[in-house]
Amino acid sequence: MTASTTRRTTAAHSRLAAVGAIAVAGALLLTGCGDQTEENGSGTSDTASTSAAPLADKLPQAIRDKGVVKVGSDIAYAPVEFKDDSGKTVGIDPDVAAALGKQLGVKFEFENGTFDTLITGLRSKRYDIAMSAMTDTKDRQEGIDSETGKKVGEGVDFVDYFTAGVSIYTKKGDDQGIKTWSDLCGKKIVVQRGTVSEDLAKAENEKCPTGKKIAIEAFDNDQQAQTRLRAGGANAGSSDFPVAAYAVKTSGGGNDFQLVGEQVEAAPYGIAIAKDNTQLRDAIKAALDAIIENGEYQKILEKWGVAEGAVEEATINGGK
Repeated sequence: MTASTTRRTTAAHSRLAAVGAIAVAGALLLTGCGDQTEENGSGTSDTASTSAAPLADKLPQAIRDKGVVKVGSDIAYAPVEFKDDSGKTVGIDPDVAAALGKQLGVKFEFENGTFDTLITGLRSKRYDIAMSAMTDTKDRQEGIDSETGKKVGEGVDFVDYFTAGVSIYTKKGDDQGIKTWSDLCGKKIVVQRGTVSEDLAKAENEKCPTGKKIAIEAFDNDQQAQTRLRAGGANAGSSDFPVAAYAVKTSGGGNDFQLVGEQVEAAPYGIAIAKDNTQLRDAIKAALDAIIENGEYQKILEKWGVAEGAVEEATINGGK
């Protein structure tokens, strides 16, 4: 999920890699998220006790004592993280977090927040980490606003755990000749605010001739953008490939949307951690390497139909 310096950005880098066609297990439906509150956004991963966890001693003592890692996440980005019919937070990220928790002996509790506030939440120590399909980029690492080029914070470190690209989608049976980003000139696109999709639309708009600029409408979450397109309020939408593909598969029973063109801007998703929290960063990296090694990571990605986005090992700040 992937603000300009905060979900999946910059215009030169994407929220996912070339991921194959999504085949989501189960009849999971796209659902809206609530407001930005702990009650509406909390989801807890099940873990073993600290004493039974092989990597518990790698965690900062304060987190070991609490037994909890607080996770900031925009929980409206199926299938990466979203709420099922019972209100439980589910998806790729919660499953990966639960597996990390088994290694570290703590619970990962998801708290809902709009995507472009997550890094601010890290700075204020509201969250210990941000895990929300956030693209690892140099701008985010260095605290640079990708739109203005100005430094806006101290930046964050990332533990990279997945790779993905960005896709365009339209109403089904009505692509209006849209196949590439340049085809959007003179048309309207809906996106989530602060994402690579928004950055790409702005960058493409600079190339469009006078009189054929792109109208860009940005929303707090991806589901709002989908609703706008579904109602005929735009010509196209864009989001990370797994999210776009999931919307195509599930919205209206598969009758609302279609993917157009190819994915672009393949880049890593990273778990964001404050620069001064290197012990937590290294503990999460060790836990991610452990679940890659033991096969649990692969099983999670296969469950959600995104195995082609798998990484072979955890990487710190691998984004460009």
